[in-house]
Amino acid sequence: MSRVLITGATSGLGYQLALDYAAKGVEVIACGRNEVALQSLRAKSERIGTLCFDVTDREATRQALQGLTPLPSVIILNAGVCEYIEQGNIDSALFKRVFEANFFGVLHCIEALQSQFSRDTHLVLVGSSAAYVPLPRAEAYGASKAAIAYLAHTLSVDLNARGVTVSLVSPGFIKTPLTDKNDFPMPMLISGEQASLAVIAGIEKKKRDIHFPQRFTLLLKAIALLPLAWRLPLITKMIRRAE
Repeated sequence: MSRVLITGATSGLGYQLALDYAAKGVEVIACGRNEVALQSLRAKSERIGTLCFDVTDREATRQALQGLTPLPSVIILNAGVCEYIEQGNIDSALFKRVFEANFFGVLHCIEALQSQFSRDTHLVLVGSSAAYVPLPRAEAYGASKAAIAYLAHTLSVDLNARGVTVSLVSPGFIKTPLTDKNDFPMPMLISGEQASLAVIAGIEKKKRDIHFPQRFTLLLKAIALLPLAWRLPLITKMIRRAE
């Protein structure tokens, strides 16, 4: 791998991935919407270049990405946000904000880059283990990440003939500025450094399903296999125990 593109690189997992790839001697194209944060990141390594744009803006995304030649062999679409609802009260404007960043932002990037996909392309979509099971207050976030999971799986089928590898990353809780705002227990919380190493290792092995920490994600995967009538009481019990 000689080049990697990372969206959402100004904080959290994306930021750590940019630093770790640069340390491995890989040329990084770090993307984000905060120019000041991008400048700070660029100053940390001569291997890090930056692009400033908002993934929710389709035209700005197209203009920023369509001229990348040659296309980076690894494309990590990581940009996203999280907002919670309270007691099941639907706020459609909140849902739209979350989906614009977490789902349509990914679509905008793929749309801008897809004409250059080749057999060397590895497309990595960052979802969440929140898509495995229903979690309280996570209706908008979880639904957006479930949409990412379905998108990754279907693209994996449709792009297979072109030799494009598609991977889905489904992390558990990672300590980031985003999760620092959470006001609830986060079981098996891991550091950004641990998460970055897990993602990079999965990409190097060309895993299509990258999930971690596995003690946590495998438990959620197992729960997801249960009938809904069993799943809901079990999840409720787990949440009460965590509290």
